[in-house]
Amino acid sequence: MGWRGGSVLFLLIVVVLGSGKVAHAMDLSSNSHENYTQFLLANGVAHTPPMGWNSWNHFQCDIDERTVKSTADALVSTGLAALGYKYVNIDDCWGEKDRDWRGNLRVKPSTFPSGIKALADYVHAKGLKLGIYSDAGYQTCSKTMPGSLGHEDQDARTFAEWGIDYLKYDNCYHDGSKPLYRFARMSNALQKVGRPILYAICEWGQDNPAKWASRYGNAWRTTGDIKDIWESITSIADENNIWGRYAGPGRWNDPDMLEVGNGGMSIEEYRSHFSIWAAMKAPLLIGCDIRSATAETLGILGNKEVIGVNQDPLGIQARKIRSEAGLEVWAGPLSRRRIVIVLWNRSRFRAPISVGWRDVGLSPFMSVTVRDLWAHSFVSKKMRSRLTAYVAPHACKMYILTPI
Repeated sequence: MGWRGGSVLFLLIVVVLGSGKVAHAMDLSSNSHENYTQFLLANGVAHTPPMGWNSWNHFQCDIDERTVKSTADALVSTGLAALGYKYVNIDDCWGEKDRDWRGNLRVKPSTFPSGIKALADYVHAKGLKLGIYSDAGYQTCSKTMPGSLGHEDQDARTFAEWGIDYLKYDNCYHDGSKPLYRFARMSNALQKVGRPILYAICEWGQDNPAKWASRYGNAWRTTGDIKDIWESITSIADENNIWGRYAGPGRWNDPDMLEVGNGGMSIEEYRSHFSIWAAMKAPLLIGCDIRSATAETLGILGNKEVIGVNQDPLGIQARKIRSEAGLEVWAGPLSRRRIVIVLWNRSRFRAPISVGWRDVGLSPFMSVTVRDLWAHSFVSKKMRSRLTAYVAPHACKMYILTPI
């Protein structure tokens, strides 16, 4: 396993950020931004990565009120809501093609006859939150409804009046101005409405939003759109890995929504997808039809121990620290001096993958407990120096190391 620079980088992460002062890991550019960040954290918005469901990956434009309601019901009945999946997010195609005579967005009566406010009330009564979609351009990406460019204040007020809790804000059909300015305008509008709305910037990573988006939103897309294929998962993980140091409580790198359960990959590949997304502190937004999800799919999405890594209060994104011939080690610090390890086999052959304590900033003489998060059992309650596991093709092993 070749490159060793990652161990030095990881040690720096442990030393510099392990103190728990994550909120001060970045230089905040203005008092207004600092106040906004404190406001969001105080109100519990995205203190840990958001969890929930989004309609796009499975339904795309074939979305309606009945589907949203029954999905909210399924989140509760499957137990996923109790595990933290709280956001029920409507993506593109919910609105009419034109605004009304006052310039307000109009919901499509053929698919959402009760309106968004009534739908929000239904979702809220389930103990869940409702999300919606708009665009920092003149049209949304589907070209079926208006974007919010030039109507930011008006649309932010509308969303607040409807009881919206989450806004996914896309980047299609705009005026050519810099994303920073267009996304900042909606951020400023959301600050005025008196309702904490989680703001997810969907800029696709084009202008390196990790460097600036934390001044305006709670999450930002670092990549293009995900696809339900192995090659998409691996390439997106690598792209998102680059920006790990910019994430933290209230501000998260977003490698796009989950494809688990949509049918394009194997169970092992979906388990790897979920493990890496959880370790990277990505938003965990389910993208399949929960109402018909298999037991295997629910078993992946409902793994409490893996979810616990994603929701760890320290909020530090795990990083790739070693890679050779498709055999990879990802690692990151957790609260209470623990460390998450993912041994990921991206090759076509079963192979051993090994990680030494030095690679993750521990003394080789330190004894640790090793917990397997997919087997739900302890590999060892007193291991020293090194961990090695045989990993199947496209599979992973995920562990938590706890110093004794």
